[in-house]
Amino acid sequence: MTRFLCLGVLLLAFVYVNGTPRNIIFIAADDLGWNDVGFHNDDMITPNIDKLARRGVILNSSYVQPVCTPSRHSWMTGVYPFKVGLQRNVLFPQTAQCSPLDLTFLPQRLQKLGYATHMVGKWHLGGCNWNCTPTYRGFDSFLGYYNGMEDYYNKTIFNGIDFHDGEEPLQDTTYSTFLYAQRAQKIIANHDKSKPLFLYLPFQAVHDPIQVPQRFEDMYPHIQTDVRRKYCGMVSALDEAIGNVTDTLRKYNMFDESLIIFTADNGGWVTQGGNNYPLRGGKITLFEGGTRGAAFVVGSGLEKSGYTYDGMIHAVDWHPTIVAAAGGELPKSECNSIDGINQWEALSTGGESKRTEFVYNLDNALMPPTGHAAIRVGKYKLIDGYPGPYRSWYLPDQVNAEECNSSDEREYYECLQNRDAAQLTDAEKKGIEGIWAGEGLYDLSVDPNERNDISRHYPDVVKELRKKLNEYRKSLVKPKPQIPVPASNPDNYGGYWMPGWC
Repeated sequence: MTRFLCLGVLLLAFVYVNGTPRNIIFIAADDLGWNDVGFHNDDMITPNIDKLARRGVILNSSYVQPVCTPSRHSWMTGVYPFKVGLQRNVLFPQTAQCSPLDLTFLPQRLQKLGYATHMVGKWHLGGCNWNCTPTYRGFDSFLGYYNGMEDYYNKTIFNGIDFHDGEEPLQDTTYSTFLYAQRAQKIIANHDKSKPLFLYLPFQAVHDPIQVPQRFEDMYPHIQTDVRRKYCGMVSALDEAIGNVTDTLRKYNMFDESLIIFTADNGGWVTQGGNNYPLRGGKITLFEGGTRGAAFVVGSGLEKSGYTYDGMIHAVDWHPTIVAAAGGELPKSECNSIDGINQWEALSTGGESKRTEFVYNLDNALMPPTGHAAIRVGKYKLIDGYPGPYRSWYLPDQVNAEECNSSDEREYYECLQNRDAAQLTDAEKKGIEGIWAGEGLYDLSVDPNERNDISRHYPDVVKELRKKLNEYRKSLVKPKPQIPVPASNPDNYGGYWMPGWC
């Protein structure tokens, strides 16, 4: 697949706006479900997001990983998480790991192209060592948090505050969705237009904890389920924040010179108010509901817009695609070192996607929390083994009973594994084969909601896709155990989560 990365030289008309490389704004929404945006669901109040999406190109087959860390690693490096041991779960605060330091991050490439690079929001790629953190990996500035979740107001996770401006810890009780938009607006307002801008804006919203100012919750009085009503309010607060950012781009005459990319990092979490209907499953699963992200592109460089693009795109593709949109190309020596494919020509012209297959996830464990293995080749998708803990189709206002309840993500995932391990043990005792609902083969061209397993009808296709998975498996790196390190304790750093202990 990587043979496409180094083909051709982009036309200058695709790259430059008024003689300067275009600005690139990459916006990520955390745990946003497929059914949680107005351009997929009329009940959602997201006028700013919808206007951007319909003005640009809605991406109907844009794939991400089942959880946060692997998707963000894919965006930044263009490398599949299973090749570096990041395919299982997320990075926890007390863990002495990060995205490998020998990989070149996207902002590092853009800096070499003359871009000012700024990040605002959630990192979640490791923070035990300064070299793991944003300003050491290509960003000129950073405001946000290192870990996976925290209180939207006081910025705490467990026993410490995780909030930083560059390398300095700070306290700020402003609702984070507003705070991050305000920082993005300030960056735009103060930007030196002699240089192009890359702004990476991965919002905390709409990841749990489910917290939102009352006026946004009040926008959904018809929703009876408490968590869903609040969650939808969080989405509308995010929409207002994005509208404020794009209004600022217009105010400073930068909107028409900017390419805006919007994507979820995984599917909606069905027990935390997120919804992916009619897709199956959700966050922490290999189903489409966990991995097909709500996404669009809009703005500078798009020759064709106002339509829905069905071409296949994976999270690893954004790395080379953004480099190409910025007027660069990867060194030929690195063409085979990443998994991403340059999709800029396809996106900018509406042409055929250069991707024909991808791996959803690949793990060596029998029951990893984010699923064992799955692959798509053309229209066929094979889920091989355990698909993850949420295996049904969830309606928007459905109350989803939570069997596992913990604010500690590590404990939460362990609880889900133990629940399903008991199911597996019971099935083995009864001699039941293929116990996992959803395990099998699907033709996504006619069954995007994965309701009909056709593996018995197409054994040759199953055999061929398993063969491909086994080829990929040769590149698999086993995840390291995430062992809590006492030195990480915020009590050692004045109550803050800080690098410097690994």
